[in-house]
Amino acid sequence: MRVLIVEANLSLGSLWARHLERFGARVVLTQGQSDAVQALQDQTFEIIVLNLQIGDGAAFAVSDFASFKQPDARVIFVTNSRFFSDGSIFEFSPNACALVPGTTRPEDLAALVEHHAAVGNTASRPCGAS
Repeated sequence: MRVLIVEANLSLGSLWARHLERFGARVVLTQGQSDAVQALQDQTFEIIVLNLQIGDGAAFAVSDFASFKQPDARVIFVTNSRFFSDGSIFEFSPNACALVPGTTRPEDLAALVEHHAAVGNTASRPCGAS
């Protein structure tokens, strides 16, 4: 499974990457919108772990670009905000599969990624797509 992590905090992104690699994932870690978009142009990903706080609207720009460029990629949003706690993130991002708090344990995030990658291999469309 190929995973793109978009996380401005390099230490946290590296921690997530190490846990995902233990599950056998091939991980690309980027810290912002431009690097994430470039990675999406250069490689194919099954899962994108995307921090909502990477910059003003940048997370949605990455998610939108992924939806266009790689419509089968599933996005797991990470946030320290309660803003989308009502589930509205799934209305704004058709490729969103999950929204988890930034305090989620790395091993739990890795298990979630593995689950959505496995589901993605059997489904013809991402989570929120209709």
